[in-house]
Amino acid sequence: MNSETIGNVHLDSSALKQWHGMLRNEVALLAMPGAHHKTLLRQAHALHQGRVIDVDELGDLLELADAALAYAVESLLDLDADE
Repeated sequence: MNSETIGNVHLDSSALKQWHGMLRNEVALLAMPGAHHKTLLRQAHALHQGRVIDVDELGDLLELADAALAYAVESLLDLDADE
């Protein structure tokens, strides 16, 4: 493995970690669920197009993004019901 490959592996794992960090950002998710979801989807597809993840991992990320959106909607509906 040469240094360029090592560098790319580091960048690849960093990009994936960044995606997961965005997924866990509950403040951003609840502030703008639709925009946050769209960003997660775009970034997941970019990771796939950049060959950071394979098609199965892309499917997993898309499912996680959808679950985050569902969580946000449920949370916001619960807040509205409490008022």
